[in-house]
Amino acid sequence: MAAASLALASPLRLLLRVRHPRGAIAVPCYFISRGRYSTAIAVAAARDLAVKGSVDRNSAEEVRNILNMAERASQRRNVFHTNFLTPPIVKEAMLALEKFADTKAVAQGGYPQAERCRISVGHPDVMTSNPDVVAALSISGNFRLESCSHGDFLGAILGTGITREKVGDILLQGERGAQVLVDPELVDYLISTLEKVGKVGVSCTQIPLLALEYEPPRTNSFKTVESSLRVDALASAGFKISRTKLASLISSGDVRVNWTPTTKNGVTLKSGDVVSVSGMGRLKIGEIVTTRKGKYAVELIRYL
Repeated sequence: MAAASLALASPLRLLLRVRHPRGAIAVPCYFISRGRYSTAIAVAAARDLAVKGSVDRNSAEEVRNILNMAERASQRRNVFHTNFLTPPIVKEAMLALEKFADTKAVAQGGYPQAERCRISVGHPDVMTSNPDVVAALSISGNFRLESCSHGDFLGAILGTGITREKVGDILLQGERGAQVLVDPELVDYLISTLEKVGKVGVSCTQIPLLALEYEPPRTNSFKTVESSLRVDALASAGFKISRTKLASLISSGDVRVNWTPTTKNGVTLKSGDVVSVSGMGRLKIGEIVTTRKGKYAVELIRYL
Protein backbone atom coordinates (compact mmCIF):
# COMPACT_ATOMS: atom_id res chain seq x y z
CA MET A 1 0.00 0.00 0.00
CA ALA A 2 2.84 2.38 0.89
CA ALA A 3 4.60 1.64 -2.40
CA ALA A 4 1.40 2.27 -4.32
CA SER A 5 0.93 5.60 -2.54
CA LEU A 6 4.46 6.68 -3.41
CA ALA A 7 3.99 5.69 -7.04
CA LEU A 8 0.75 7.65 -7.15
CA ALA A 9 2.30 10.71 -5.58
CA SER A 10 5.51 10.69 -7.62
CA PRO A 11 4.15 12.77 -10.56
CA LEU A 12 3.40 15.50 -8.02
CA ARG A 13 6.86 15.65 -6.48
CA LEU A 14 8.04 18.57 -8.60
CA LEU A 15 4.76 20.37 -8.01
CA LEU A 16 5.09 19.99 -4.27
CA ARG A 17 8.62 21.31 -3.87
CA VAL A 18 7.51 24.36 -1.96
CA ARG A 19 9.84 26.57 -0.01
CA HIS A 20 8.34 27.07 3.41
CA PRO A 21 8.99 30.31 5.32
CA ARG A 22 11.42 30.01 8.19
CA GLY A 23 9.62 28.57 11.18
CA ALA A 24 6.75 27.17 9.12
CA ILE A 25 5.69 23.54 9.47
CA ALA A 26 5.23 21.45 6.35
CA VAL A 27 1.71 20.03 6.16
CA PRO A 28 1.26 16.37 5.10
CA CYS A 29 -0.50 16.19 1.73
CA TYR A 30 -2.84 13.55 0.37
CA PHE A 31 -3.85 12.95 -3.22
CA ILE A 32 -7.49 12.64 -4.24
CA SER A 33 -7.91 10.52 -7.37
CA ARG A 34 -10.83 12.47 -8.86
CA GLY A 35 -8.60 15.06 -10.48
CA ARG A 36 -8.99 17.55 -7.63
CA TYR A 37 -6.85 17.69 -4.54
CA SER A 38 -7.50 17.81 -0.82
CA THR A 39 -7.13 21.34 0.51
CA ALA A 40 -3.65 20.78 1.97
CA ILE A 41 -2.17 19.44 -1.26
CA ALA A 42 -3.87 22.13 -3.33
CA VAL A 43 -2.48 24.88 -1.12
CA ALA A 44 1.05 23.49 -1.45
CA ALA A 45 0.82 23.04 -5.21
CA ALA A 46 -0.86 26.39 -5.86
CA ARG A 47 1.68 28.25 -3.73
CA ASP A 48 4.41 26.91 -5.97
CA LEU A 49 2.52 27.73 -9.14
CA ALA A 50 1.80 31.25 -7.90
CA VAL A 51 5.50 31.89 -7.42
CA LYS A 52 6.30 30.64 -10.91
CA GLY A 53 3.28 32.23 -12.57
CA SER A 54 2.77 35.51 -14.36
CA VAL A 55 2.30 37.60 -11.21
CA ASP A 56 5.06 39.53 -9.46
CA ARG A 57 6.46 38.59 -6.05
CA ASN A 58 4.08 40.79 -4.04
CA SER A 59 1.07 39.53 -5.97
CA ALA A 60 2.22 35.93 -5.52
CA GLU A 61 2.33 36.54 -1.77
CA GLU A 62 -1.23 37.84 -1.88
CA VAL A 63 -2.33 34.75 -3.79
CA ARG A 64 -0.69 32.59 -1.11
CA ASN A 65 -2.63 34.45 1.57
CA ILE A 66 -5.89 33.78 -0.27
CA LEU A 67 -5.07 30.07 -0.49
CA ASN A 68 -4.25 29.98 3.21
CA MET A 69 -7.59 31.67 3.86
CA ALA A 70 -9.32 28.99 1.79
CA GLU A 71 -7.56 26.30 3.82
CA ARG A 72 -8.83 27.85 7.08
CA ALA A 73 -12.34 28.21 5.66
CA SER A 74 -12.42 24.54 4.72
CA GLN A 75 -11.05 23.34 8.06
CA ARG A 76 -13.37 25.52 10.13
CA ARG A 77 -16.36 25.10 7.79
CA ASN A 78 -16.65 28.87 7.60
CA VAL A 79 -16.72 31.63 4.96
CA PHE A 80 -14.04 34.30 4.56
CA HIS A 81 -13.70 37.26 2.18
CA THR A 82 -10.78 39.15 0.67
CA ASN A 83 -10.61 42.87 0.06
CA PHE A 84 -10.94 44.13 -3.53
CA LEU A 85 -8.21 42.60 -5.69
CA THR A 86 -6.63 43.56 -9.00
CA PRO A 87 -7.53 41.45 -12.09
CA PRO A 88 -4.22 39.51 -12.24
CA ILE A 89 -4.54 38.41 -8.60
CA VAL A 90 -8.21 37.46 -9.07
CA LYS A 91 -7.30 35.37 -12.12
CA GLU A 92 -4.36 33.56 -10.50
CA ALA A 93 -6.20 32.93 -7.24
CA MET A 94 -9.35 31.58 -8.91
CA LEU A 95 -7.29 29.26 -11.12
CA ALA A 96 -5.52 27.90 -8.04
CA LEU A 97 -8.75 27.57 -6.06
CA GLU A 98 -10.24 25.38 -8.80
CA LYS A 99 -7.97 22.59 -7.51
CA PHE A 100 -9.53 22.64 -4.05
CA ALA A 101 -11.79 19.63 -3.56
CA ASP A 102 -13.61 20.89 -0.48
CA THR A 103 -13.75 24.65 -0.96
CA LYS A 104 -16.12 26.87 -2.92
CA ALA A 105 -14.83 30.18 -4.29
CA VAL A 106 -16.64 33.05 -5.96
CA ALA A 107 -15.32 36.41 -7.25
CA GLN A 108 -17.66 39.40 -7.18
CA GLY A 109 -17.18 43.00 -8.21
CA GLY A 110 -20.76 44.24 -8.28
CA TYR A 111 -21.45 43.73 -12.00
CA PRO A 112 -20.41 41.13 -14.60
CA GLN A 113 -17.60 43.13 -16.23
CA ALA A 114 -16.03 44.35 -12.98
CA GLU A 115 -12.24 44.53 -12.91
CA ARG A 116 -11.62 44.80 -9.18
CA CYS A 117 -13.32 41.94 -7.34
CA ARG A 118 -13.56 40.38 -3.89
CA ILE A 119 -13.12 36.63 -3.52
CA SER A 120 -15.22 34.70 -1.03
CA VAL A 121 -14.09 31.21 0.01
CA GLY A 122 -15.89 28.69 2.15
CA HIS A 123 -16.89 25.10 2.62
CA PRO A 124 -19.59 24.14 0.05
CA ASP A 125 -21.96 23.04 2.82
CA VAL A 126 -21.77 26.48 4.41
CA MET A 127 -21.49 28.83 1.41
CA THR A 128 -24.72 27.89 -0.34
CA SER A 129 -25.21 31.29 -2.02
CA ASN A 130 -23.08 34.22 -3.13
CA PRO A 131 -22.22 36.40 -0.09
CA ASP A 132 -23.27 40.05 -0.02
CA VAL A 133 -19.80 41.60 -0.03
CA VAL A 134 -20.11 44.51 -2.49
CA ALA A 135 -22.17 47.69 -2.17
CA ALA A 136 -22.80 50.49 -4.67
CA LEU A 137 -22.79 54.21 -4.02
CA SER A 138 -23.88 57.06 -6.26
CA ILE A 139 -21.77 60.22 -5.93
CA SER A 140 -23.66 63.15 -7.44
CA GLY A 141 -22.92 66.84 -7.83
CA ASN A 142 -22.83 69.68 -10.36
CA PHE A 143 -20.04 68.50 -12.65
CA ARG A 144 -21.17 70.54 -15.66
CA LEU A 145 -18.61 73.28 -15.21
CA GLU A 146 -15.86 71.17 -13.74
CA SER A 147 -15.55 67.58 -14.88
CA CYS A 148 -13.70 65.14 -12.64
CA SER A 149 -11.61 62.13 -13.61
CA HIS A 150 -11.39 58.63 -12.19
CA GLY A 151 -8.37 59.80 -10.21
CA ASP A 152 -10.33 62.73 -8.76
CA PHE A 153 -13.07 60.47 -7.42
CA LEU A 154 -10.61 57.90 -6.11
CA GLY A 155 -8.49 60.60 -4.48
CA ALA A 156 -11.53 62.08 -2.75
CA ILE A 157 -12.57 58.67 -1.40
CA LEU A 158 -9.08 57.82 -0.19
CA GLY A 159 -8.88 61.30 1.33
CA THR A 160 -11.53 60.26 3.85
CA GLY A 161 -9.07 57.72 5.27
CA ILE A 162 -10.26 54.65 3.40
CA THR A 163 -7.58 52.37 1.94
CA ARG A 164 -7.49 51.42 -1.75
CA GLU A 165 -8.31 47.75 -1.20
CA LYS A 166 -11.71 48.71 0.24
CA VAL A 167 -12.75 50.34 -3.05
CA GLY A 168 -13.75 48.51 -6.22
CA ASP A 169 -14.46 49.92 -9.67
CA ILE A 170 -15.45 53.53 -10.25
CA LEU A 171 -17.95 54.07 -13.07
CA LEU A 172 -17.87 57.65 -14.37
CA GLN A 173 -21.18 59.25 -15.40
CA GLY A 174 -20.01 62.54 -16.87
CA GLU A 175 -21.94 65.53 -15.57
CA ARG A 176 -23.89 63.35 -13.13
CA GLY A 177 -20.86 62.18 -11.17
CA ALA A 178 -19.94 58.54 -10.63
CA GLN A 179 -21.02 55.20 -9.22
CA VAL A 180 -18.57 53.46 -6.90
CA LEU A 181 -18.31 49.90 -5.61
CA VAL A 182 -17.16 49.61 -1.99
CA ASP A 183 -17.06 47.32 1.02
CA PRO A 184 -20.60 47.37 2.52
CA GLU A 185 -19.16 48.16 5.96
CA LEU A 186 -18.03 51.58 4.67
CA VAL A 187 -21.32 52.73 3.14
CA ASP A 188 -22.55 54.76 6.12
CA TYR A 189 -19.09 56.23 6.71
CA LEU A 190 -18.75 57.49 3.13
CA ILE A 191 -22.29 58.86 3.06
CA SER A 192 -21.55 60.98 6.13
CA THR A 193 -17.95 61.90 5.29
CA LEU A 194 -17.53 62.43 1.53
CA GLU A 195 -18.38 66.07 0.82
CA LYS A 196 -16.24 67.10 -2.16
CA VAL A 197 -14.67 65.69 -5.30
CA GLY A 198 -12.15 68.21 -6.56
CA LYS A 199 -13.89 71.56 -6.05
CA VAL A 200 -17.38 70.15 -6.52
CA GLY A 201 -19.67 69.59 -3.55
CA VAL A 202 -21.23 66.13 -3.65
CA SER A 203 -23.86 63.98 -2.01
CA CYS A 204 -23.44 60.26 -1.56
CA THR A 205 -26.29 57.72 -1.53
CA GLN A 206 -26.47 53.94 -1.61
CA ILE A 207 -28.05 52.35 -4.68
CA PRO A 208 -28.90 48.72 -5.57
CA LEU A 209 -26.32 46.84 -7.63
CA LEU A 210 -28.96 46.41 -10.32
CA ALA A 211 -29.04 50.22 -10.70
CA LEU A 212 -25.40 50.36 -11.84
CA GLU A 213 -25.01 51.92 -15.28
CA TYR A 214 -22.14 50.29 -17.09
CA GLU A 215 -21.05 50.79 -20.66
CA PRO A 216 -18.10 49.10 -22.35
CA PRO A 217 -15.12 51.48 -22.28
CA ARG A 218 -14.49 53.54 -25.40
CA THR A 219 -11.20 52.71 -27.08
CA ASN A 220 -9.06 53.83 -29.98
CA SER A 221 -6.92 51.21 -31.72
CA PHE A 222 -3.87 51.95 -33.86
CA LYS A 223 -0.64 50.27 -34.87
CA THR A 224 2.99 51.13 -34.36
CA VAL A 225 6.21 49.52 -35.57
CA GLU A 226 8.95 49.33 -32.94
CA SER A 227 12.38 47.71 -32.70
CA SER A 228 11.60 46.24 -29.27
CA LEU A 229 8.69 45.31 -27.02
CA ARG A 230 10.02 47.24 -24.03
CA VAL A 231 7.49 49.14 -21.96
CA ASP A 232 9.21 52.47 -22.64
CA ALA A 233 8.99 51.90 -26.41
CA LEU A 234 5.37 50.78 -26.60
CA ALA A 235 3.95 53.03 -23.90
CA SER A 236 5.61 56.14 -25.32
CA ALA A 237 4.06 55.31 -28.70
CA GLY A 238 0.68 54.56 -27.13
CA PHE A 239 0.47 57.68 -24.99
CA LYS A 240 2.25 59.80 -27.62
CA ILE A 241 4.96 61.11 -25.33
CA SER A 242 8.76 60.92 -25.58
CA ARG A 243 10.63 57.95 -24.20
CA THR A 244 12.55 60.35 -21.96
CA LYS A 245 9.30 61.60 -20.44
CA LEU A 246 8.03 58.05 -19.97
CA ALA A 247 11.31 56.99 -18.37
CA SER A 248 10.87 59.82 -15.88
CA LEU A 249 7.32 58.66 -15.10
CA ILE A 250 8.57 55.11 -14.59
CA SER A 251 11.26 56.32 -12.20
CA SER A 252 8.68 58.25 -10.17
CA GLY A 253 6.42 55.20 -9.84
CA ASP A 254 3.64 56.55 -12.08
CA VAL A 255 3.63 53.60 -14.52
CA ARG A 256 1.96 50.25 -13.86
CA VAL A 257 2.03 47.06 -15.89
CA ASN A 258 -0.96 44.79 -15.24
CA TRP A 259 -1.84 46.92 -12.21
CA THR A 260 1.61 46.49 -10.66
CA PRO A 261 4.07 49.43 -10.41
CA THR A 262 7.18 49.02 -12.52
CA THR A 263 10.49 50.82 -12.03
CA LYS A 264 12.35 49.34 -15.00
CA ASN A 265 12.29 50.74 -18.53
CA GLY A 266 13.28 47.41 -20.02
CA VAL A 267 10.25 45.36 -18.95
CA THR A 268 9.11 43.34 -21.99
CA LEU A 269 5.43 43.45 -22.85
CA LYS A 270 3.24 40.84 -24.55
CA SER A 271 -0.25 40.66 -26.05
CA GLY A 272 -2.91 41.26 -23.41
CA ASP A 273 -0.71 43.31 -21.07
CA VAL A 274 -2.20 46.54 -19.72
CA VAL A 275 -0.09 49.63 -19.11
CA SER A 276 -1.47 52.53 -17.08
CA VAL A 277 0.14 55.91 -16.50
CA SER A 278 -1.05 58.24 -13.75
CA GLY A 279 -3.05 61.09 -15.24
CA MET A 280 -2.93 59.67 -18.78
CA GLY A 281 -5.12 56.60 -18.68
CA ARG A 282 -4.69 53.03 -19.78
CA LEU A 283 -3.25 51.18 -22.76
CA LYS A 284 -3.69 47.53 -23.79
CA ILE A 285 -1.25 45.62 -25.96
CA GLY A 286 -3.07 43.89 -28.83
CA GLU A 287 -1.74 41.67 -31.60
CA ILE A 288 2.02 41.55 -32.12
CA VAL A 289 3.47 40.56 -35.51
CA THR A 290 7.16 40.31 -36.39
CA THR A 291 8.03 42.09 -39.64
CA ARG A 292 10.41 40.87 -42.31
CA LYS A 293 13.03 43.29 -41.01
CA GLY A 294 12.85 41.83 -37.51
CA LYS A 295 10.82 44.65 -36.00
CA TYR A 296 7.46 44.42 -34.26
CA ALA A 297 4.14 45.64 -35.64
CA VAL A 298 2.07 46.13 -32.50
CA GLU A 299 -1.62 46.90 -32.10
CA LEU A 300 -2.16 49.43 -29.31
CA ILE A 301 -5.58 49.90 -27.74
CA ARG A 302 -5.95 53.20 -25.92
CA TYR A 303 -8.77 53.55 -23.42
CA LEU A 304 -10.47 56.94 -23.81
